Amino acid sequence: MTHEAPKYRLVSTELLKLLMKRTGTGSAVTGRQLAKEAGVAHGTVGMLLTDARDTVFATTAQAIAQRLGVDLLVLWVPAERADSSTPHLRLTDTA
Repeated sequence: MTHEAPKYRLVSTELLKLLMKRTGTGSAVTGRQLAKEAGVAHGTVGMLLTDARDTVFATTAQAIAQRLGVDLLVLWVPAERADSSTPHLRLTDTA
């Protein structure tokens, strides 16, 4: 049995936009800048900003939070079940 990488769900698109206006350094960052500096695809950030996507892998969530200068759980919540010891149904094998 293979384990999937943990995923995190964006707390709020509006919160992401607000944090981008004033990052931990006090300056604003655009979606493209955020993507480049966090090392993620600009399409991923674009989809988060337009509500086309709300879940990312833990590494992406951490990179975005770090670039914005906030703790991970300020912007993200775990998207996995709390009790990972019980099997869960998967409707598809694609993310």
